[in-house]
Amino acid sequence: MARLLVLYATPTDPADFDARYTADHIPLVHKIPGLTKFELSDGPVLTPFGQSPFHKIATLHFPDMATLQASMSTLEARTAGEHAATLMAPGSLLLHFDSHEA
Repeated sequence: MARLLVLYATPTDPADFDARYTADHIPLVHKIPGLTKFELSDGPVLTPFGQSPFHKIATLHFPDMATLQASMSTLEARTAGEHAATLMAPGSLLLHFDSHEA
């Protein structure tokens, strides 16, 4: 299985971020071909030592890396990515990786 992990740094206006993310971004993500599951963090993103620099974490699941890579070249993924870029505060991260159960 493959994952796309988006760590959104804390924005200057978290309430505005949350409103725009919910109303505009979530529907765009659900249109990405090949996506099998879309998870979002709830509440604060913490470390074992307290606060983190992140406001929200999104995890997009795909069957395999080939599907993830093919999906990212679609119009739907480009549209979602362009919208995400308007939401991302400096320090945000986008990672993709293969995974397996251990």
